[in-house]
Amino acid sequence: MPTAKMFYLHALSPLHVGAGRGLGYIDLPIVREKVTNYPYVPGSSVKGVISEHCGASATVEKDDGKGGIKRESVRNDNPEWKIAFGISHNDTANSGSLVFTDARLLCLPVRSLYGTFAWATSPTVLKRFARDLSTTKDTKESEKSALTVNDEQALIIADSVLAKDQKIYLEDLDLVAAQNDAAPKWADFLATRIFSADEQNDFKQRFVILSDDVFNFLAETGTEVSSHIKIDDKQKTAQGGALWYEEALPAETILAGVVWCDKVYDDAVSADYLLKEYAQSRDHLQFGGKATTGKGIVRFISAPVEGGK
Repeated sequence: MPTAKMFYLHALSPLHVGAGRGLGYIDLPIVREKVTNYPYVPGSSVKGVISEHCGASATVEKDDGKGGIKRESVRNDNPEWKIAFGISHNDTANSGSLVFTDARLLCLPVRSLYGTFAWATSPTVLKRFARDLSTTKDTKESEKSALTVNDEQALIIADSVLAKDQKIYLEDLDLVAAQNDAAPKWADFLATRIFSADEQNDFKQRFVILSDDVFNFLAETGTEVSSHIKIDDKQKTAQGGALWYEEALPAETILAGVVWCDKVYDDAVSADYLLKEYAQSRDHLQFGGKATTGKGIVRFISAPVEGGK
């Protein structure tokens, strides 16, 4: 694969990337993988948000011919931006050099009796993450430790805040706290790549590895489901039949994906430069729906890349 690096999404508020109208009791579910049923954020959404943040369009003021001013949105004419994200309206149309994979679930926040909440993951999730890591230049010391956990166990680090008397209580699950080499190595690895120095210890103390079956259960039942109702403008009471339920990934969810530079359509810039300039970490981006209600505020974290034009 060409030059590639991992990126991470850390949800700062509930994240709703919708799958359309639902068939069950949830009217507006979130998008999920077909085979695993894990929530994810499509790569097209990631690329679209980053593209817009980097200046996909701009607002310009023009004379409206009546003595006033009108505002119009125009596409970005920056040639570098066009190389990075693509252009579709002329003879040199291309899909853009930057390729973003889906951001897949890495750590799910789960309510805990002790420590408030846990960042939960599983062996299968970590194995898929390690496979993505293998396409980058990042190190993978965590893979050297055997990772086995049964349905009654929860792997934690030695000074975890989640356990008391060797017991961990997540949602309505009663689990036995256990330790091995894998949990602290994975906790260290992820903490240093996703969090600032003053937050890393908090993450490690709340990090837990669960069995695949337990994690699968939580990934399906541990999302945030909120009820909404429409109010009649005149009567100020609920409109009949206007109640619906909406699903979202809870705040503190962590997802991961890979970004790389495919064919570069101009010799004036390099793949490393495009990754460094247009796929850099950004603190507050908005993903998914419900933007006007504060949903989908996300930290976009990516590894630094050396290289100029």
